[in-house]
Amino acid sequence: MNKDIFKLEPQRLWKHFYSLTQIPRPSKKEKAAVDFMINFGRNLGLETITDEVGNVIIRKPATPGMENRKTVILQGHLDMVPQKNSDKKHDFEKDPIEAYVDGEWVTANGTTLGADNGIGVAAAMAVLEAKDIAHGPVEALFTIDEETGMTGAFGIKPGLLKGDILLNLDSEDEGELYVGCAGGLDANIRFSFTPQPVPSDMVAYKLAVLGLKGGHSGLEINLGRGNSIKLLFRFLYRACKTLGVRIGTIDGGSLRNAIPRESFAVVTVPSKNATNFEKLVREYEQIYKNEFSLTEPNLSFTCKTDSLPKFLVDENSQSRAIRAFFSCPNGVVRMSDAVPGLVETSNNLARVYTEGNQIVGQCLMRSSVDSAKEALADKMAAIFELADAAILFEGGYPGWKPNPNSPILTVMQQVYKNKFGTTPEVKAIHAGLECGLLGGVYPNLDMISFGPTIRHPHSPDEKVNIATVGKFWEFLVEVLKNVPLK
Repeated sequence: MNKDIFKLEPQRLWKHFYSLTQIPRPSKKEKAAVDFMINFGRNLGLETITDEVGNVIIRKPATPGMENRKTVILQGHLDMVPQKNSDKKHDFEKDPIEAYVDGEWVTANGTTLGADNGIGVAAAMAVLEAKDIAHGPVEALFTIDEETGMTGAFGIKPGLLKGDILLNLDSEDEGELYVGCAGGLDANIRFSFTPQPVPSDMVAYKLAVLGLKGGHSGLEINLGRGNSIKLLFRFLYRACKTLGVRIGTIDGGSLRNAIPRESFAVVTVPSKNATNFEKLVREYEQIYKNEFSLTEPNLSFTCKTDSLPKFLVDENSQSRAIRAFFSCPNGVVRMSDAVPGLVETSNNLARVYTEGNQIVGQCLMRSSVDSAKEALADKMAAIFELADAAILFEGGYPGWKPNPNSPILTVMQQVYKNKFGTTPEVKAIHAGLECGLLGGVYPNLDMISFGPTIRHPHSPDEKVNIATVGKFWEFLVEVLKNVPLK
């Protein structure tokens, strides 16, 4: 534990954030956090309920003199992305996050920090607990499983929420107000193969693509970072054609919403080609280092001799899978016409692995234009159907269309300018915020998303800027004081 966190301002927010770091809460395994939040609300004597999917709602009455204000929903998600460095021993279902102060930032030791969305949740907790903040009626909504399926937001039923304004506390650039977001769609790909015995003249190697930055597959998809799966299959395409390489196992990437940082494969090579194989690995490592010299300075691509796998993927299936994953769209597909600098459509080839007699792939497609998202899905289907793979699309969720006439946007712009002397930027974001789903169920909600500055979310380099957490808190408190009348 780094006790310096407790000295940070605002202390009332940081103490709650630290408490959250001590509760294991990876996506789909956040029950301990749900129970913690239920007890938190009840111990404050506030109305606390859970819905059928596990979302927690805590309601706090208006402070004296503020009863005539519109009800504000403070919304954040309880789960966090479980990513760690390969050499870090950490069980996200059991171990607390080792958070510490590093200069102007708070970060974690070898794992994701969970500032996404722990800081937003902690801010809502601080409001609920406070006795010295003026505000109208407050309704805090803590959703589950935002990161891997938006299960909580999907499960929200009409009539459950009473608020008029929703403040989503899940954005990652202080001084920016978000009024729209991209929708998403998952792709699940399966190649069936026939396991074949390993010929006696083969040598086994373990290939490893390591040292990439990874990151958020929406917010950071436009930064040109390497995708370890794409780099692995680029090499395999050449090596299998020229050196007779055969695949035993593949394990690339980890989470659908994280740019793949590490990928591994156990392959076999005819003994006579072993020297040339090792040479080709060295050549490709240098190629990758040259191509990604600025964006991925720590990239490495290596091979080490390994024990022979139990079986090999048959050559026909191997060829089809390699060609398809090598050809799969990845990264930015199109920039927005409507919003300069905003990614409109993207795909993240997030995960490829062998399971039984199948090679499995997972992608997350995003777009702020529904027809473009559908077109990308059609392109994906065309590629993988040509390769005789099964592809299934599921988990689709809508985007959030900006409302330029939002009353709370006007209030927040003026409050920010009065408080800090500058005008906040108004933006849309190429990521999936729960606002799209919540707005579909509650179409009259006036919604804004904002937060402190968080860098490298969804990766072990995640960190949150301390000074911006203070500004984020001061801004939230001032906004609550100025909520429009009913």
